[in-house]
Amino acid sequence: MDVPLPHLDRPFDYLVPVGLDADAVPGVRVKVRFAGQLVDGWLLERVDASTHDGKLAYLEKVVSPEPVLAAEVAHLARAVANRYAGNLADVLRLAVPPRHARVEKEPRAAADPAGGPATPDPTPAPPATRAVVDPRGWRDYPAGPAYLTALADGRAPRAVWSALAGEDWAARYADAVAATVAGGRGAVVVVADARDLDRLDAALTALLGPGRHVTLSAALGPARRYRAFLAARRGDVPVVIGTRAAMFAPVERLGLVAIWDDGDDLHAEPRAPYPHAREVLLTRARLADAAALVGGWTRTAEGQLLVETGWAREVVADRATLRARTPAIAPTGDDPQLARDPGAATARLPSLAWTTARDTLRADAPVLVQVPRRGYLPSVSCADCRIPARCPHCAGPLALRAADAPPACRWCGRVTAAYACPQCGGRRLRAAVTGARRTAEELGRAFPGVPVRTSGRDEVLADVPDGAGLVIATPGAEPVAEGGYGAVLLLDSWALLTRADLRAGEETLRRWLSAAALARPAPAGGKVVVVADGALAPVQALLRWDPAWFAARELAERRELGFPPAVKMASVTGGADAVADLLAQARLPDGAEVLGPVPADQDRERMLVRVPRSRAAALAEALHTAAGVRSARRSADPVRLQVDPLSLF
Repeated sequence: MDVPLPHLDRPFDYLVPVGLDADAVPGVRVKVRFAGQLVDGWLLERVDASTHDGKLAYLEKVVSPEPVLAAEVAHLARAVANRYAGNLADVLRLAVPPRHARVEKEPRAAADPAGGPATPDPTPAPPATRAVVDPRGWRDYPAGPAYLTALADGRAPRAVWSALAGEDWAARYADAVAATVAGGRGAVVVVADARDLDRLDAALTALLGPGRHVTLSAALGPARRYRAFLAARRGDVPVVIGTRAAMFAPVERLGLVAIWDDGDDLHAEPRAPYPHAREVLLTRARLADAAALVGGWTRTAEGQLLVETGWAREVVADRATLRARTPAIAPTGDDPQLARDPGAATARLPSLAWTTARDTLRADAPVLVQVPRRGYLPSVSCADCRIPARCPHCAGPLALRAADAPPACRWCGRVTAAYACPQCGGRRLRAAVTGARRTAEELGRAFPGVPVRTSGRDEVLADVPDGAGLVIATPGAEPVAEGGYGAVLLLDSWALLTRADLRAGEETLRRWLSAAALARPAPAGGKVVVVADGALAPVQALLRWDPAWFAARELAERRELGFPPAVKMASVTGGADAVADLLAQARLPDGAEVLGPVPADQDRERMLVRVPRSRAAALAEALHTAAGVRSARRSADPVRLQVDPLSLF
């Protein structure tokens, strides 16, 4: 039943009327009578007899004879619900998109790669598309060709891949998918956002041809998404790619699950039970005995754990290839730079960054400037006493949206034209944090006549032309430059490194490497300047282009401190009394530590429960059972359970 209550999180038996016998097959949507109400449900299995002692009710209706819930996905959904202390109904809501009756009635067809209108083509792909796959760019990685060969042979290799700078990662993923298809199996690939999805879509279309894959994304709209889903469920295509909406995509004879840039927080589902796409895909690989590919410019601590435990092997380039492909990288905060430019420790754009940009523009090459904050001046303070400027109505931070705009609150939006500092009475404001648009304005004045483009939340550029030009981008919105950037400047590093977050260093390196990977290699004149102290661990990893070293270091520190992924941790968030009630009901496994409380939003609190990894299943079961007790009592104050939350503080 589609009733997301923990104490009802189990299958129920119903009789099938004779009139519904033909349509009532496992995987169809049904309606049943439960507690006097007509509710939605799924037919999971047909059996000859029931073990239930009481009288059984009949199915009321088969909503559609289309068996949209594949047995493999149903099994996966149960495993994911168990892992995240959630309900099967919630997971199935994520796994199967809402029904679109008109799409179900359309004739069978091979859907186009975008999941849109289809061209009928029921015949299988010609043998030419199943030829042995050329390793192509995988030759730059010693273990790469062997990985593709294993995929083509129908085996289940598991790899953690660290991409070289300038790598066409979408083409490499297309190679892996093509090898899997050549071996007679299907693939599911998940990326973080629409830009990455477009790149992968183009690469797969070029290699496999049109009509051999579909894309699944919430941005497609109900009809197109459901059409693409049905094409995969019916076996019309062997490959599904998409954002996290694709992690449960049904694929026949699944042979490969892959995820790109698994450290991106967009891979974390914001709806209960809050699964992460990486963990869902790795669970699929285990249950279906499929291959796995976890790739990115950097490596997460979770990816490093896969390597250190032997679950996966690393696929990396040798040092000679790495040196040939990597741009020249220099920090501004090391001793030699400080000796030449004492102001580099405090300047937002030290002389090294300035001269690098100037020389690159003179060489008629583009320059990428990464700025962590969007907007104009997203944070301002009193020019006299330096106290942060706050809204007099809600105490939210004040910001300037343009040079001639009055200060406005980022929380409530109220304009405070007559701002006066409550500390000293001053009325002048200064920049506390400089955003991308203000940076573009300043650099435009510094380099007159040079085109200046911005790429961020309001408008994300896919690519920019070659030639002299400045591109100011926020992390994740960096466009690709034709031929690569001549220089990449990484500004305001303190905004990333000083965040109160367990993953601050890891996330900083991920964003830096994603931008630096767009630069030309050092032999072609590519340079990267990071405005940070060269002694910091993330800066050292960037200088050596060694994300594996940093990931191993992070994982070792987390083992010592007892933080994920070295241990399993769950958060319990809600009102103080509700959290205490749930933990009192939970029979936590031996060795469990309860930490907190930690302040949460909306006057709630959060308690953290930590156990060894070997006790993860017992922890999830204990929390789910306790939630079931509270839901059976109809406790009014809700509690949110999250296993492996991205944010702990």
